[in-house]
Amino acid sequence: MRLIRSILLGMTAMTTLGMASMVSAEKADNKTKDKAAETQTATSASDDVLKPAEATSEGSVTVKGQTIRYQAVSGTLLVHPKGWDETVEDKDKTQPRATMSYTAYFKKDVPSSQRPVVFFYNGGPGSASVWLHMGSFGPKRIVVPDHEHSEGAPYRLVNNDYSLMDVADVVFIDAPATGFGRVAGKDKAKAFFGVDQDAYAFCEFIKSFLGKFNRWNSPKYLFGESYGTPRSAVLSNMLENDNSIDFNGVILLSQILNFTLDSDFPNANPGADQAFITNLPTYAATAWYHNRLQGQKPADLEKFLREVEYFATTEYAMALQQGSALDPSKKQAIAQKYSQYTGIPVDYVLKADLRLNGGQFTQMLQGGDITTGRLDTRFSGPSLDPLDKESGYDPQSSALSSAYVSAFNDYSLNQLHFGQGREYKSMVNFPGGWDFKHRSPSGGVVPWVTNMMPDLAAAMTTNPKLKVMVAGGYFDLATPYYQGWYEMHHLPIRKSLEQNLEYHYYKSGHMVYVNEESLKLLHDDVSSFIRRSYQP
Repeated sequence: MRLIRSILLGMTAMTTLGMASMVSAEKADNKTKDKAAETQTATSASDDVLKPAEATSEGSVTVKGQTIRYQAVSGTLLVHPKGWDETVEDKDKTQPRATMSYTAYFKKDVPSSQRPVVFFYNGGPGSASVWLHMGSFGPKRIVVPDHEHSEGAPYRLVNNDYSLMDVADVVFIDAPATGFGRVAGKDKAKAFFGVDQDAYAFCEFIKSFLGKFNRWNSPKYLFGESYGTPRSAVLSNMLENDNSIDFNGVILLSQILNFTLDSDFPNANPGADQAFITNLPTYAATAWYHNRLQGQKPADLEKFLREVEYFATTEYAMALQQGSALDPSKKQAIAQKYSQYTGIPVDYVLKADLRLNGGQFTQMLQGGDITTGRLDTRFSGPSLDPLDKESGYDPQSSALSSAYVSAFNDYSLNQLHFGQGREYKSMVNFPGGWDFKHRSPSGGVVPWVTNMMPDLAAAMTTNPKLKVMVAGGYFDLATPYYQGWYEMHHLPIRKSLEQNLEYHYYKSGHMVYVNEESLKLLHDDVSSFIRRSYQP
């Protein structure tokens, strides 16, 4: 259940899939080219649903005392997969195609060339953008508890004091088959449900959007959360080097680019221990939050985490590298220090051979009866089964999903005036699996790993003015913050380009914006990043 919920939620960066899922997805892909698999997915659509649609409305938002009047456009745009032949008359509608839904907010009475535009999307894969739309930088914000289950409807939308509309127009995009969008045609799943296919669809959407709304000369930014971060890496390179469209900046929230660092399934890839190392600081932050540390709780979380990071990358890393050759007395000492930093009993650490995955940690930290959150480890809930080896669900996603989905549907119908008679799919499943095969900028397909670091490196190299902001939460165990830090410090770029990278971390989880203080800081950091990365 934990795995299924995490995949469907779409706020994760596919960390629930990792290496094991990549293998299974490839096998599934080979087995699911039949029509039955396609008809099982909730993505079939009639011609009427696939016709582009649009609704406009107006409103205002107040940010830091400034009232901003805007026009909102909600609708769908038609996109085609790579290889679509526009010269062929498709009378039988057999060529695969998709509509992608979106909501765009434009500040009124401002020339488009003088106004940055930011494209937002969540991840999954299989998620709509409802989480970012209702929680981060849109003009309205859902009010939810910071670290516990919401009370239920009626939910409350308020003016978003931290909307990004003080510095940019914002566009929230739903992935193919999610939101109000649908896919259709022969081999539709093969055409859209994969790393490269997905990025191509987003590329087509953005090009269409720029033309439709005359935004070709606007400063442009990508903002991806979770699986949206590897999408941004592929997309930024695809836009730039395949379509000659430079972007000013890329914001990566809750990042994973190299799936060998997946936090949930490092055990599925024996001999590759790096994920255990990058998980450890988040384990420590979580133990700190829940008062599970041995001895006195450090007053300064960030200072404490620097200490844990050093241990993780030195003593702990060297111990893991030795494998079965590790001296028993040294192993005991490492286990004791590991326990001191994480609150997990020494005996359990030793039984796990010093290697705990995310599910084991969230099940064990609070004694088995209480499950610790995964997307945000500040959340807790009763365990489905106290005897389980790994947690059976994620308390954070259970606590917040209804509020976001319900509030958006009400908002879309009553304020955006779009969606009447349509179903908004906040997330979809892929019966045939997600195609993890990715062709790197060098042209090769590496069969044993999905890694988008080379794509981002290629985009930064060919556009040395491209700026990248990395952001994350200390209490995120879906995409641990140190994982993102590690990836960016191993990005294959020349030294001079490192000045184009900046890092921001917050006392929150995967959805950083759930914590209002973190949202305020995130707004200030992103708005500063935008202002510094273009010349008005």
